[in-house]
Amino acid sequence: MSQLSLDDFLKEEPCLEKTSQKPAAKNKKINSKQPSTSQSVALQPVAAQQDVAALLSQGEDVEFPEQQKEDTVYTVSDLSRAIKNQLEGEFPLVWLKGEISNFKPHSSGHFYFTLKDSKSQISAVMFKGFNRHVQFKPEDGMEILVRGKLTVYEPRGSYQIFCEVMEPVGLGALQIAFEQLKKKLQAEGLFDRAKKRPIPKFPSKVALVTSPTGAAIRDMLNVLGRRMKTLDITIFPCAVQGTSAVKEVVKAIQAANAMGGFDVMIVGRGGGSIEDMWCFNEELVARAIAASQIPTVSAVGHEIDFTIADFVADLRAPTPSAAAELISQNAQDTLDKIQVQFKNLRFAIYKKLQNEKQKIDFLSRKLVDPRRKLQDLSMRCDELQERLLLSAQRYVESRQMRLKVLSSKLVSPQIAIQLARKNLIQLSRTLLFTMQKKIALKREVFGKRAAALDSMSPLKVLDRGYSIVQNKKDKVIKQSADVQVGETIEVRLHQGHIEAQVLRIK
Repeated sequence: MSQLSLDDFLKEEPCLEKTSQKPAAKNKKINSKQPSTSQSVALQPVAAQQDVAALLSQGEDVEFPEQQKEDTVYTVSDLSRAIKNQLEGEFPLVWLKGEISNFKPHSSGHFYFTLKDSKSQISAVMFKGFNRHVQFKPEDGMEILVRGKLTVYEPRGSYQIFCEVMEPVGLGALQIAFEQLKKKLQAEGLFDRAKKRPIPKFPSKVALVTSPTGAAIRDMLNVLGRRMKTLDITIFPCAVQGTSAVKEVVKAIQAANAMGGFDVMIVGRGGGSIEDMWCFNEELVARAIAASQIPTVSAVGHEIDFTIADFVADLRAPTPSAAAELISQNAQDTLDKIQVQFKNLRFAIYKKLQNEKQKIDFLSRKLVDPRRKLQDLSMRCDELQERLLLSAQRYVESRQMRLKVLSSKLVSPQIAIQLARKNLIQLSRTLLFTMQKKIALKREVFGKRAAALDSMSPLKVLDRGYSIVQNKKDKVIKQSADVQVGETIEVRLHQGHIEAQVLRIK
């Protein structure tokens, strides 16, 4: 698509020229009124200026038309308006490609941004009435293609483009919108497996949210009717494509939840283009499925088609027919399984009865006559009674014998007291002797340790004529480097102290 640059446009239109006033030739009159200033700026056609200059150079009288008798003086507003009219008239509609910069979505709903390339940039605005048709979210750095009108914003005297259509360069707008919404909902955790609810194996009530006139509803009813004829099916009709599809699908999902009592819900439609199925990529539909209290199966399009609803739903089915098969069990298969389980159960019961019968026969053979058992127990009781009497008699006799022995050994209380007193005195003497012996041993050890400690005392060294030299901080001076000339030191002797001043250090 060919585009004219602003410089090329201005070369072909009236431009600003500087004209200098020349002194009038002798005996020549020019019937034109000019401003008193030496120079003026006028908006004149270039060709007209050249013709006037040629006539003046030949010394001819020139009669200007009324609009050319003087240079036109514009106000800033008039000049901006004139440029706006010329620019908008020359470029009624243009396609422009560039990179988004400084993108600002205003609270009013308008988009304000800058389109730029490697050398230039232009301001751009897209009003709410147009940007609501944009399927993706514009971002800084995104390369786009816009269609719009060039105009001049008179208050600032800057030109800009009013965008009416915006398309991404590279991926399609719908694909970008799909990826952006998918990333957003995934960050919120709507796709987490932990939130997926299991689909009941034997549902009794099913809700179908789809178009009542499409092929998908007929396929699902055919499959469900063939596989589970007793299934209770409720259809919530809604549009599945077009401008009203999003609101109707959301309303149908909410109606199914409000009615309640459903074991599972299928939301979907048949195949089609991405535009036809786009309502299942809308955020409102995705959030309605995520908020549903009924386990939901998404069945949109064919096996290769993926929508946002597939990621949010509890289970994704490749087609509506497959969804019907996933939630229903084949009636004949179920009956066959029941019959097999019934046969297995009957065989297990028969085996159990046989085992119990064998146990009863075995126990009945081991069972003895109760009367004989009672006789044996009676004899055992008599035997134990005799043994008990004999044991009691022997115990009494042994106690009597023990009592006689103790009685013969028993002495009078006075003798017992004398013996106890004698034993106590003997024990006291023994304890006192032991304590005296331990004290003597401790004194001997203490004397040896005191003598050893005394021999290591520094006072013993002082007693032999030695002394201890300290500074004012009570630090012992061991070498001459520890003191300075003039420093006061203290000399500790065996008896008394001496304070001295250092006069010389060697």
